[in-house]
Amino acid sequence: MDSTTATAELGWTTYPSQGWEEVSGYDENMNTIRTYQVCNIFNSSQNNWVRTKYIRRRGAQRIHVQMKFSVRDCSSIPNVPGSCKETFNLYFFESDLDKATKLYPPWMENPWVKVDTIAADESFSQVDLGGRIMKINSEVRSFGPVSHNGFYLAFQDYGACMSLIAVRVFYRKCPHIIQNGAVFPETLSGAESTSLVAARGVCVPNGEEVDVPIKLYCNGDGEWMVPIGRCMCKAGYELSRTGEGSCVTGFFKAAQGDHKCLQCPINSRTTSEGATNCVCRNGYYRTESDPPQMPCTTVPSAPQNVISIVNETSLILEWSSPKESGGREDVVYNIICKSCGSRRSGCTRCGDNVQFIPRQLGLTNTRVHISDLMAHTQYTFEIQAVNGVSDQSPYSPQYTSVNITTNQAAPSIVSIIHQVSRTPNSITLSWSQPDQPNGVILDYELQYYEKVHQCQLIEFISIHQTNTAVIRVLRPGTIYVFQVRARTVAGFGRFSEKLPLIIGSSAAGVVFIIAITVVIIKSSFPVFSRFSFYMYICCCFFYFSVEVSPGMKIYIDPFTYEDPNEAVREFAKEIDISCVKIEQVIGAGEFGEVCSGNLRQPGKREILVAIKTLKAGYTERQRRDFLSEASIMGQFDHPNIIHLEGVVTKSSPVMIITEFMENGSLDSFLRQNDGQFTVIQLVGMLRGIAAGMKYLCDMNYVHRDLAARNILVNSNLVCKVSDFGLSRFLEEDTSDPTYTSGGKIPIRWTAPEAIQYRKFTSSSDCWSYGIVMWEVMSYGERPYWDMSNQDVINAIEQDYRLPPPMDCPSALHQLMLDCWQKDRNNRPKFSQIVSTLDKMIRNPNSLKAMTPLSSSVHLALLDRSTPDFSSFSTVNEWLDAIKMGQYKENFTSEGFTSFDVVSQMTMEYVRYFSYIKNRGLTCTH
Repeated sequence: MDSTTATAELGWTTYPSQGWEEVSGYDENMNTIRTYQVCNIFNSSQNNWVRTKYIRRRGAQRIHVQMKFSVRDCSSIPNVPGSCKETFNLYFFESDLDKATKLYPPWMENPWVKVDTIAADESFSQVDLGGRIMKINSEVRSFGPVSHNGFYLAFQDYGACMSLIAVRVFYRKCPHIIQNGAVFPETLSGAESTSLVAARGVCVPNGEEVDVPIKLYCNGDGEWMVPIGRCMCKAGYELSRTGEGSCVTGFFKAAQGDHKCLQCPINSRTTSEGATNCVCRNGYYRTESDPPQMPCTTVPSAPQNVISIVNETSLILEWSSPKESGGREDVVYNIICKSCGSRRSGCTRCGDNVQFIPRQLGLTNTRVHISDLMAHTQYTFEIQAVNGVSDQSPYSPQYTSVNITTNQAAPSIVSIIHQVSRTPNSITLSWSQPDQPNGVILDYELQYYEKVHQCQLIEFISIHQTNTAVIRVLRPGTIYVFQVRARTVAGFGRFSEKLPLIIGSSAAGVVFIIAITVVIIKSSFPVFSRFSFYMYICCCFFYFSVEVSPGMKIYIDPFTYEDPNEAVREFAKEIDISCVKIEQVIGAGEFGEVCSGNLRQPGKREILVAIKTLKAGYTERQRRDFLSEASIMGQFDHPNIIHLEGVVTKSSPVMIITEFMENGSLDSFLRQNDGQFTVIQLVGMLRGIAAGMKYLCDMNYVHRDLAARNILVNSNLVCKVSDFGLSRFLEEDTSDPTYTSGGKIPIRWTAPEAIQYRKFTSSSDCWSYGIVMWEVMSYGERPYWDMSNQDVINAIEQDYRLPPPMDCPSALHQLMLDCWQKDRNNRPKFSQIVSTLDKMIRNPNSLKAMTPLSSSVHLALLDRSTPDFSSFSTVNEWLDAIKMGQYKENFTSEGFTSFDVVSQMTMEYVRYFSYIKNRGLTCTH
């Protein structure tokens, strides 16, 4: 509604009749307009009302009113009474029907809703040529949410001399737009000035969504922001302004995207327009893993120049690469072995006993060693060349064959020796015949020596026609080493593996010595960071070596224990249930109730404690997961880490007992005390959390769920890191929207690499700490507000970062941005964070500078990592470097062609270049 467009009387309702008066006037362009004026300043107790006609809401949730008016300066009026005013009031009244009368709604503040008292920036009093110089004021006010079909506006004068020159009533909306390949409908702004209204986009013709639903958010100023997702051209189509967008014959596009169609690679063709791939010509092929832009290929030719070298029953084959590789680089070789006996016919495949080094199939080198062949036997070897498309060819692989005949060979190694019996000074041994005797075994040779003298040979024994031997005159309690080899007419084979045996000694004694030593070591070193264990057996002595880094204590995962209950016993003190007194239930945990109570142990004063209980009917796994938090917490000792008093496991219910934190979780505490702390106090809280995290980092412990809800606050405002229970990452309960299922990750607090690759490190904890900083400085506000988890993931991927909370010092927001670096190697260490916060506390002046930017602006133009102008010769080079090359024409058309001009850009231009849209692009067939 715009009162200046009226061509007749406005006909608004006035009360009382001698109050507001409708008159004709002129605007600044000398057009006739209707105005309302009142000037009953010499009458006391003025209460003059004028009410507009019924205004339909038309779907708007927030209404804006622009008022142009003039006010007479009371001091310029002679003998003016003290009741003279220079202000008036604006009201609204909602109704589903146009039912107002002269007396309804009543002319009073209730049921009318007051919007604001309007004051003039300038009142007029100067006289020029006998007439007043009127100074026109313009003010805009807004109200909402509105929900009825329409409303009335009313203006109340209570003692001013003024004219209501023009009234314009409007709402804001984001316009119909095409962005990121999608069409977004006209969208009304939200009920509050800070509201973000999500709008769903629809892909342009022949476009399709990429990854996630396409969204834009409409802000309270009617501006689009935070684009989520995008549309791309379908496979077989390319971006075009003329509508001729399909791939022509001989060209293809395999996947969706903004890239152009590609010409078909060698040995392939298309059969129609809009092709998504090119078909291979006859005799040419592709594998499933070959990219569509790769040429079609064929099978290789046969290997060349085969050379064979026979050595008794082993063989070396070497060859040259094929003349033709088929156009591929993945050529490998297979060796087909056929045994032809003593004749040239009747060849059969070789058995599994034949050995190929490095292997028989898939050889990448042109050499192979073949062993364990039969003596005096003819073999045929086929050397095949194959590549990635050989299995698609209807023909067998090309190969080159070679025929060889083996010679007489020595027997293979004796593989097994075992003890038959033993006396105090003798031993009886037996062994199996070699797997490949390669002829008749003539005899065996046995050698042995004392272990302590290493290879100082005692005796060879030759054993004929049997595989058993008795060795006598040995020294009791001495370790001897035994080896055996076989002989044929071709000579001796290789000796067997060394077999050490103790003469006249009990093996149980050895086990006892080892067990005693291990117990001694375990009791001497209960916790160590590096543990290496070596055992040497030599003449019945056992040596152990343990490496321990002195002064270091490293976190030990309780789930590495074979019995997790052992970790509980080692790290958590058992408390007798008679020492515990539960007072009241203060909350509910994942496994049962959380209570407050008292703990009084013998010889100690009674203290207030928090008690977590395990609910009845638990499974063994639930008990293990419940107590795992105590096994973790019990390893920590730091003033900013929640302290474990002990556990109750031998009585029912099972309990975990910790120190009591009077103020509860940090997020709830901050929301309950919004705006009640100084910046120094908030920084002190953050410093305590960082100190606790530095301690955990030094312990090699990764928290994975650092958030304000998992920080507890005591009565002295000391913040302590808590919630070390890993159960939430094991359970599949999806009732808590903070966590995603299938891994239980708190999306809003988790670093991108931890979401995408499950890569949890102290650097991902640093990202989470940055979110905690934002929670603290915003007094417990929810990170990313009402955006969905998927929208948060997409926004972070597009380099969106949370803006500074209200009244947040720029130094603190800069530290948050450092914690949110995309490359985790660039994020600060917790030791650096503690040092930075200490400097801020020592120098409070560093916390006075506030971040000047609007919370809705996050642009590459304003990013602190923006390259310095001095490294570029033109504005266009600079725009390319900050990935804003698409705005070159806009900068040129607006006159931003030099760095001097760019450096003076206002916030209005920054927003303009941030949200400017590319229009008119469609993907067409």
